[in-house]
Amino acid sequence: MISAGDFRNGITIEYDGNIFQIIEFQHVKPGKGAAFVRTKLKNIKSGGVVEKTFRPTEKCPQARIDRKEMQYLYSDGDLFNFMDTESFEQIALNKEAIGDALKFVKENEMVKVCSHNGSVFAIEPPLFVELEITETEPGFKGDTATGATKPAVVETGATVYVPLFVEQNDVIKIDTRTGEYLSRV
Repeated sequence: MISAGDFRNGITIEYDGNIFQIIEFQHVKPGKGAAFVRTKLKNIKSGGVVEKTFRPTEKCPQARIDRKEMQYLYSDGDLFNFMDTESFEQIALNKEAIGDALKFVKENEMVKVCSHNGSVFAIEPPLFVELEITETEPGFKGDTATGATKPAVVETGATVYVPLFVEQNDVIKIDTRTGEYLSRV
């Protein structure tokens, strides 16, 4: 159990039968009345964000989130297959559980599988990936002064906006949290 006075960013709690991660918190001491804690909570299963206030003495059970390194093997229709590299146990997850987390992940790469009480709710890709550009238009000379970008399709099928000097078959580094181009490799 964790009291609202001990809330910190990133802590996961169980509240109203759901699992929430604390995005923001603020201790408020008004001139009149009792102090309270104002929070922004993100439902880690649905992704929705709610605002909630707690009394500082209110207690919530802390949720234990298991993050396990697994290897992404392949997709088979709507199922995505992962393998634990220690026990070689395989699991298959459907598209609803994964969302678009694998749009920058190639087969045989390592990802983190997040679960609570044995039920998987999310996949965390590596923070940065290096992918080859399979399709893009050639850049035009003289257009580089404005910092212009063009769309490029990488080997996983995702579209990334890259600077005009990047060409087809270049390998680029991508931030998977934002989907932004970082550099050429």
